[in-house]
Amino acid sequence: MVMLNKFKQTQEQWGGSSEVIDHWLETRQELIVEYCKLAALQPSSTKSSLSSLPTSEELQNFCQHVVDYISEGHFKIYDMVMDKWRSTGFEATDDINHTYARIVLTTEPLLNFTDKYAAVSEEDTLDSFDSDLSLIGEIIEVRFEVEDELIQLIANSLAVPPGA
Repeated sequence: MVMLNKFKQTQEQWGGSSEVIDHWLETRQELIVEYCKLAALQPSSTKSSLSSLPTSEELQNFCQHVVDYISEGHFKIYDMVMDKWRSTGFEATDDINHTYARIVLTTEPLLNFTDKYAAVSEEDTLDSFDSDLSLIGEIIEVRFEVEDELIQLIANSLAVPPGA
């Protein structure tokens, strides 16, 4: 799976470089695992779609991971990074602000998915679930790619002291 391979590359490149990034990557890994669990349940042409749909508990679990990941990013990880920058006299660049804005663009579609699926019951038919899950996987991949760009920009900025 492309998402998992890209995660491994990011982990190899940035893992161990800071507690903040390690925590972020750990949270990302949990989200990928939950996504893969749901994606593995998707119907194939040989199975009936009813037997392969996720349970409401599985959907709630994934939706909770999505919300947790988004919340951690917006309200914990980015704040921790900004606090570290400020302590070194750093100011966010236009590139960093633009990259962060691109991450924010992925938030609403992810939350819309969780709103739609977090409270489903076993009786719900989930007619558009295949396409919705596929789309959410693409959005998550885009978010991860942009977050990786942000990590690179942060690392580059912290490598050069302010005013240098």
